[in-house]
Amino acid sequence: MNVIVSSLNAKYIHTCLALRYLKAFCAGEFDVEMAEYTIKDPAMNIVADLYQKNPDVLGFSCYIWNIEETIQVVRMLKKIKPELTIVLGGPEVSYDTEEWMRRVPEVDHIVMGEGEETFLHLLRELRTTRKFHLVFGITYRKGDEVVVNPGRPKLELNEIPSPHRFEEDYAALGKRVVYFETSRGCPFSCQFCLSSIEVGVRYFDMERTKADLLHLIQSGAKLIKFVDRTFNIKRDYAMEIFQFLIDNHGGSCVFQFEITADIMRPEVLDFLAEHAPPGVFRFEIGVQSTNDETNALVMRRQNFAKLTRTVTKIKESGKIDQHLDLIAGLPEEDYASFRQTFNDVFALRPEELQLGFLKMLRGTGLRRDAEKYGYVYMDHSPYEILGNRILPFSDIVRIKRVEDVLEKYWNAHRLDHTVEYLIREHFETPFDFFQQFGDYWDAQGWQRIGHQLEDLFARLQTFLLDRSTADMEVVQGLMKLDYFLNHKYKPRKTWWTFSMDKNEQTAWMRLMAAHPERVEGDGFGELSLGEKELHKHTALERVPFDLARYLAAGAVETDRSSILIAYFDPESGASSRIYSLPEDRAALAVESGN
Repeated sequence: MNVIVSSLNAKYIHTCLALRYLKAFCAGEFDVEMAEYTIKDPAMNIVADLYQKNPDVLGFSCYIWNIEETIQVVRMLKKIKPELTIVLGGPEVSYDTEEWMRRVPEVDHIVMGEGEETFLHLLRELRTTRKFHLVFGITYRKGDEVVVNPGRPKLELNEIPSPHRFEEDYAALGKRVVYFETSRGCPFSCQFCLSSIEVGVRYFDMERTKADLLHLIQSGAKLIKFVDRTFNIKRDYAMEIFQFLIDNHGGSCVFQFEITADIMRPEVLDFLAEHAPPGVFRFEIGVQSTNDETNALVMRRQNFAKLTRTVTKIKESGKIDQHLDLIAGLPEEDYASFRQTFNDVFALRPEELQLGFLKMLRGTGLRRDAEKYGYVYMDHSPYEILGNRILPFSDIVRIKRVEDVLEKYWNAHRLDHTVEYLIREHFETPFDFFQQFGDYWDAQGWQRIGHQLEDLFARLQTFLLDRSTADMEVVQGLMKLDYFLNHKYKPRKTWWTFSMDKNEQTAWMRLMAAHPERVEGDGFGELSLGEKELHKHTALERVPFDLARYLAAGAVETDRSSILIAYFDPESGASSRIYSLPEDRAALAVESGN
């Protein structure tokens, strides 16, 4: 019996952990083949590839991001190969299974919940007696009837073989994300989340976990994302893994964890601040809302003061990037309340702030209580809300504009200096900057056309000029600084016209070559750059403030102007290094011989 398990990932770099678990668990009895595609692949291409593999049983792992594309593939396959047995599994189809069987009659079986043992039992019955009523944890067809069997007891996790030892994964290991579990389940009961349905937390054996991690690191993995819903719920377990990864990370692998920040103990924070290697750990922290009434309604316990302490201490260590999540549209959070939530969290200055919109996931308490709050939402995946009784669709559309420019201008870190200054000096709150710019972006129709890096700068400048923003010369100076920082090599074009002609640039470079000690910034003199190298590997521009003071303390002082020097190291391939030179025209005149 030829068995294939498949999934349509959101991107090529993603991998489906579920397929690997199924293959590993069935390995003693069935040689299961994995076939991964993406939701961007043409359905015909996926169908043709699977058809050529000639499966007898074909299973799909289904999620909100791939269910509609998966259904399209399933329907095409069943038309050309009607004898094929099709099995669906995964969180998207584990609830409302009768509805799924009615909607997609091409599906023969659905595996509900934890799938390893259930899928193996189903394969045994398909190969032999076909007594599907004995397979707990499935929904199946019996003639025209849809039968939903009782659920299966939870599996002892250490009975599952490792999903990380397959030869076919090694070649691309360094190019794709490795998803990794140390536990299953969540101790919390957030009503918008599927994880709240499973009671209790189960852990894999520590020595097995360490062995798998070490094997992945030594095999070339570059990014390992832990999918534990609350990695730090068990302090000693988390600490032991942190220590193991600090000792064995190998210098080239990054590890990302979902943590609950308000329960992070001070001694853990101290340990990470002292011992975590810079850039090796990333933390994803779900804040969702800072509205206490909203959190209570969704049964979410959160101490924002403690969360703030954790995020602040981690940021101050300078070693761990933090990704904070918000959800717009939770119960009793209207536009004004969400604005406050956004500003509360943005004040922490996370490296990334993810603004998402509530999705009414199948099986969750909030979907069950949708009518209570007046929710309307998409009929099909991803079930995103279209409004509720206090947050109309018009407000959702506006918040989506915030999300758009937040991604482009904050999370992408293209204009960090500029955005920080604008928020501090020219807008009442961070939210107001992103909202006003997002509204302007939409009004210009820019959401319908693409953009390059230069366009992002030019469009921001257009917005700021149209609203008559004060001290635009300072803002433009910061934008030029940000623009150079975005490049590893000297840019061939800019979004502005240089303020200095070639003769003036040559004079400044002659001065720098002759008197490198006048250049402000660590290490410039050690570069030993001659005038020829300066022309080739630096860019100069005038800014109307003391750049050295700004880079040292973040203060914009306009008592003197500076020459911004961006050096692009041809060997390192790193982002440009910034130096400054006080604009002393008398010294320049002497050097240029005028």
